[in-house]
Amino acid sequence: MKSLHLLFVLALGAAYSADLKSGIDLTAIDKNCKPCDDFWRYASGTWLDQNPIPATQSGWGTMSVISDQNRERLKVILDAEVGKSKIGNFYAACMDTERTNKLGWQPIAADLEKIAKIASVADLYAAWRDSQLDGRLAPVTLGARADLKNSEQTIVSVTGGGLSLPDRNYYLNDDARSKRIRSEFVAHVERMLKLAGREGDLAGAAQKILALETLLAKPMLTRVERRDPYATYHVIGIEGATKLLPGFDFKSALTKLGIDLKTPVGVSEPRFMEELAKLTTTVPLEDWKLWMSWSLISSASETLSDSFRAENFAFNGRVMSGRREQDARWKTCVEVVDRLMADALGQIYVAKHFPPQAKQRMDQLVENLRDTLRDELKNSSWMAPATKEAAVKKLEAFRPKIGYAAKWKTYDTVTVSKEDLYGSVRSAALAQRKYRLSRIGQPRERDDFGMSPPTVNAYYSPTMNEIAFPAGILQPPMFDMSADDAMNYGGIGAVIGHEMGHGFDDQGSKYDAEGNLKNWWTPEDRKKFEERAACIIEQYNTLDVGDGLRHNGNLVVGEAMGDLGGVTLAYKAYKKSLNGKPAPVIDGLTGDQRFFIAFARVWANQQRPEAVRMRLTTDPHPISKWRAIGTLQNFAPFHEAFGCKQGDFMVRPVEKQCKLY
Repeated sequence: MKSLHLLFVLALGAAYSADLKSGIDLTAIDKNCKPCDDFWRYASGTWLDQNPIPATQSGWGTMSVISDQNRERLKVILDAEVGKSKIGNFYAACMDTERTNKLGWQPIAADLEKIAKIASVADLYAAWRDSQLDGRLAPVTLGARADLKNSEQTIVSVTGGGLSLPDRNYYLNDDARSKRIRSEFVAHVERMLKLAGREGDLAGAAQKILALETLLAKPMLTRVERRDPYATYHVIGIEGATKLLPGFDFKSALTKLGIDLKTPVGVSEPRFMEELAKLTTTVPLEDWKLWMSWSLISSASETLSDSFRAENFAFNGRVMSGRREQDARWKTCVEVVDRLMADALGQIYVAKHFPPQAKQRMDQLVENLRDTLRDELKNSSWMAPATKEAAVKKLEAFRPKIGYAAKWKTYDTVTVSKEDLYGSVRSAALAQRKYRLSRIGQPRERDDFGMSPPTVNAYYSPTMNEIAFPAGILQPPMFDMSADDAMNYGGIGAVIGHEMGHGFDDQGSKYDAEGNLKNWWTPEDRKKFEERAACIIEQYNTLDVGDGLRHNGNLVVGEAMGDLGGVTLAYKAYKKSLNGKPAPVIDGLTGDQRFFIAFARVWANQQRPEAVRMRLTTDPHPISKWRAIGTLQNFAPFHEAFGCKQGDFMVRPVEKQCKLY
């Protein structure tokens, strides 16, 4: 599922009127910065200076403000629900720090004892099998996934894992920073083990956990390799999976999960499974038990005492992302309820904060952007007729989802108690996992929504061939009902175009109209497409994001294509909306200028150096600043709107400017 990474989308503005406002916050503009030197800074520099990163955050920007406002709204809802509903009592249990502090690590004591009783490799495999419904304590997980070549069906997916750090590179890179993080990680594990009542050589135990996770990291595919869906498509059945990992009883595991043994089974990374089988015999059993105990402690930390929460923040918040202080407890509790009982909370949120008119206008805007993309595809100068026909067919099949799911999920099987945070979290997580597993062997569920309604984000799913925009993002400042269309197209229009563009990026373009992994390109057109992608890869490989750091162009190419495609479509749709009439000049800005300022304001976000480094390693999205700059460096209408010339930083050499459609 493709995500736009904290974007806000809404609908198209109304017709022009005499008192129409631009919707552009003029006080945000840094007038000391020339737009052709650094448009990101020009559009938002004063706002960024006046809104520094809060101590509790690793970054802060336009999107962060919206997210914070949404959390405030959810808090109001949950405060009112305490004593009245499951979500209210769930929230109350999370807020009861006196009780969680008194319990310490006791909520996980029974599970730790089960791990301690493992006496053989056979017991180890049995424990991994029995933990599948829980989904926390094994380096192999059985889950649900669409069959990429028959997306109407949901099959068993066997995936590998077991890493505590964000990416395999953190274990394998030999640079000074990676070494420092590994050292900090070992110290963090040692402190967490001590909090959980373990005794003995805890420093040595932490080193063993790092050593084991390093062994798990080595055979894993890189993030770039996983971008190729063919690299993770291996439907080999139970027998094939068993050959890769002989000690794991797949038949028994599927039976325990209630899954028909005739259901196809796919393994995402066969090499990992082969190496895992070897590691169960070469790594001492006690090290495996130690790793399982650590996995349990780490995954449960948010439900345990403040000491666990503080230690978890000390490493994952401060060391990894540069945050200075913990968030308020209530924010954590809001996020827990939103994550685990999304529809129960979201249904109230939608009723209060998402009027029907917003959905109607959003539907209209989506169709306006679809019409524009249809024209682009039909009029493409480089696609053959057969490719154009297949592309348009795929576009017509796009299913937009706006606001929330067509059917609200219920939580009848979830047990919540104000006196038991750990039990409430486990019950809700178990119900969530059971639902997902229940889809295995069934046709795909078209009504599911991949994000909670209050989420500030958006996504495209290639197997569903759908774009989705949760209610949480459909609000100002990205859309203003009283502002003119330049601002709305530049903000939300580019967002919708971005998500549509994912259907035709380096990954999405490998799926057909039905969401199946199937080539629908002529060989010549596919080559031309790869040339366009290569242009963007080269651009982001060479952009200096500071301190000599670079993006990995092969990692961010899909999102960068989405950005360029999104602004291209939104701009052309905006020009169409004028119906041949000149756009009004408002606040001294032309329509085109307001459009591009609105686009850049989406990316008014600054991040701490630690967060930047982590994102460059793990995130397929470019750094926010460079999403604004890198995209517009390629776009001639932007250059014309602000009088930018060859040689200006915001203008790539003509022969290097990237184009898509």
